Formats: sequence, C-alpha cells, structure tokens
Amino acid sequence: MVAGALNQDDLYVDITLAGVLDEHGLDATTEDFGTFFRDTRYSLWHANLAARRNLRRGVPAAESGTPRHNVHFNDIDFQIEADFFGLMTPGLPRASNELCERAGRVMNHGEGIHGGMFVSAMYSAAFFESDPRRIVEAGLAVLPSESPYALLIADVLAWSQRHPEDWIRVWELIDEHWNRDEPCSEGALRPFNIDAKINGAYVALGLLYGGGDFAETMLIATRAGQDSDCNPASAAGILGVVLGFDGIPVEYTSGIEAIADETFSYTEATFRTIVADTVRRAIAMVERHGGRLEGDALIVPQQAPE
Repeated sequence: MVAGALNQDDLYVDITLAGVLDEHGLDATTEDFGTFFRDTRYSLWHANLAARRNLRRGVPAAESGTPRHNVHFNDIDFQIEADFFGLMTPGLPRASNELCERAGRVMNHGEGIHGGMFVSAMYSAAFFESDPRRIVEAGLAVLPSESPYALLIADVLAWSQRHPEDWIRVWELIDEHWNRDEPCSEGALRPFNIDAKINGAYVALGLLYGGGDFAETMLIATRAGQDSDCNPASAAGILGVVLGFDGIPVEYTSGIEAIADETFSYTEATFRTIVADTVRRAIAMVERHGGRLEGDALIVPQQAPE
C-alpha cells in the first residue's frame, strides 16, 4: 500500500512545489510558483486544474486562484499541498503563513489559502507540542479570527469540550452548521463537499479524538467523510511529527524501505531525497529567523502567530 504513494497527486504536487524553493530560493515569488505550475504535465483536479488553465491562458499567478477566475477557489487543493511548508518551518508559524500566502494564491483564495495555513501551522507546532488540542489551537491562531475557517475550527474546539467522548455528535454539529457551502459543481447534485474548511474540521476532529493514537486518528478523520483520503493523511502527518518516525507503528512504515529509492511520479525525488531536502530547507529557514543547528538539534526561536 505504501508503494501507491509514488503516484499520488497529494504528494507529487507537494514535492514539485517544494522544488520551486530549491530553484529560486526561500524568497521564491508567487510568479515563480505560477510559472512552474503552468508548465506541469501531471493530472490535476478542481482548483489546481482551473488555476493551471488560467495560467496557460495568460492570467497572472496572483489572480489565477481568485473567485473572478476560479470557481474552485475555496476547495481543498492547497490545503493538501502545504504540508512541506509546515515541515520546513518548525516553531515558525509566521514564516509558514508567509510562504503559504505566496504559493497558495496560485490555485486558491480566501478559505482555500487559510486551509494551507491551518495545516502548515499545525505541522509547525507539532515539533514542540504533543497535546493534539494545543496543536489544533496553534493552527487556529494563525487564521484571521473572523474568517469562516477560523469560526468553524473554533466551533469544533468548543463542541469537543462539550462532548469529550462523542466525536460523532461533533461531526453531526459540523454537518448541521457548516455543510452548506460548496461552490464546486460536483456538489450540486450529490452529497459532495470539497470545501477546504469543512475538510479541515475533519482533520481537527481526527486529532482531537484520536487520543494521540496513529490508527484511531486516521480512522476518525476517514469516517468523517468528504475528502477522506486527504484528511486522514493530514491528521496522521501532523501526528507523525509529534511521534517521530520511530514512534509511528511499524505496520505503517515497514513498506517504506522497499520503495525508498524509487521516484515519485513527475518528479526526480525519492523518499530519501525529499526527506533530506526537507531537513535542509528547515535548517535554512530556522537560520534565517535567528536559530541555529547544534549537532543534530535545531535551536529555534519560536514565533508567536501574528
């Protein structure tokens, strides 16, 4: 099953966007991300696909994800492509937000970009925090407080305190209060919602009720539905930072060695090289923000969110 990751858009888009930073440096612009994204040849869907069409028609990268040009602007696309920003900004949520703003504008707008910020900030926090609730709160802290995305996550946090043993009741409340906003045409005639914020709520649901257990976290985020491969992947990825590779149950990691030197589709990256590249970017980002590498330890001047 691990081998299937080599052909997943949830990974090859992540990896190729990270490559823009390798080519243009940590200050890569929205235009740099857009130029690269315009010329990709891989399969895309929803906001990503609409954005690439826009770019190829000559729409500027800063506008290709906006409502004027992209009806999918609030979809989940950037939310599932922003993991690497959190992984390269340990304890640096403001740096993560700024990177997300630059890259996320290519394919999303508003809530779509907020989704990338939320997920990235949780990854960033997970390097220094093991309590899932505090990690979700750290994700909420980077969002504009009156944005619909922030209001939904605040609801999930409040409802989970009210129903600490009943995630299904919280799921029902999310559905009742928030499952009404889906501009994507696929949601018009069937119960389909790829809106970033409701799927982000399901990531939070998995973390809050998974109890720090890898399997249970994935199970809850999957059962919540909608984009139910991406949501448990995000939740498990964040929890994986807390646990560290050796802390992830071996049943989920035992297949990696066999494919660790095979390339991900449409990239030149392997598991080994993308891990090494992510570490290198994290060191560079920490040093840029006043930290340093001491032996195998990164000394990070942790940021408060703005």
